[in-house]
Amino acid sequence: MTLDAVGLPPPAVQDTPSRHRARIAKRVPRVAIVHDWLVAFAGAEKVLEQIVICFPDADLFSVVDFMEERSWMRSKKVTTSFIQKLPQAKKRYRLYLPLMPLAIEQLDVSGYDLVISSSHAVAKGVLTGPDQVHVSYVHSPIRYAWDLQHQYLQQSNLTAGMKSLLARMVLNYMRSWDIRTSNSVDYFIANSAFIARRINKVYHRDSHVIFPPVDVEAFQLCEVKEDFYLTASRMVPYKKIDLIVEAFAKMPERKLVVIGDGPDMRKIRDKATPNVEIMGYQPFCRTRCAARRLSCSRPKRTSASRWSRLKHAGRR
Repeated sequence: MTLDAVGLPPPAVQDTPSRHRARIAKRVPRVAIVHDWLVAFAGAEKVLEQIVICFPDADLFSVVDFMEERSWMRSKKVTTSFIQKLPQAKKRYRLYLPLMPLAIEQLDVSGYDLVISSSHAVAKGVLTGPDQVHVSYVHSPIRYAWDLQHQYLQQSNLTAGMKSLLARMVLNYMRSWDIRTSNSVDYFIANSAFIARRINKVYHRDSHVIFPPVDVEAFQLCEVKEDFYLTASRMVPYKKIDLIVEAFAKMPERKLVVIGDGPDMRKIRDKATPNVEIMGYQPFCRTRCAARRLSCSRPKRTSASRWSRLKHAGRR
């Protein structure tokens, strides 16, 4: 995969000193991939997996690495920051958010020609030089520092008092740092048109949209459905899983299956009624099985003409 393959113009080679051009042309570019944190295989990590597949020889960097399931990482060693060794970092790494800008800047990627950051928090802030190309795949600008700040403070009970003041000061610093570091990114890639608008709103930068990967071959189209609903997500405030659970609490005749884990798990369990089944974290194979049960309770033959229509619809 190259920059041309995703519609990005090549870096300005003419701006590279002439004595370096021949050296760059003769050798294989060194690639570094920088991710925020590696703690669970969620949506951002599925994108990261595809980036690793595209650049199999790249080196991987992250603020912390506590990933248990590592097969998708292709046995890569991960270079981490000093936060990795701080007390309780494995369970409470989010509490070290004020230190993460400093931590990401300590990751040394100066020896690489191409730096690809996979960022929803601080990864795009990695330090790069004028002879390096930095491409940042942005899952979102830091949500809790920008448009979701007030929601974050309310849900964290930080609307008043000294802790609230401290939190607001930290988030103010994060916003300033986030804008400043956007200047070091050569090319922005957004995961959707909505995120592209957020990037333009926050950073005043244009971006190319590349949608996250979906394994469509793993799911079968079927029209006969079982009588339940399914949601699969990390249990964090902005996903609003608690709102879904509250809605089904008012519809006791309808069944809801919830797959996922995260900081909001206890709150969501407390709101669950008998018609809501909380399954916690499940590997993809079990999530896929649940989705299949949701979408199809018994096999149904599809005519050749219908298959033809479906195939043509899939190409649109």
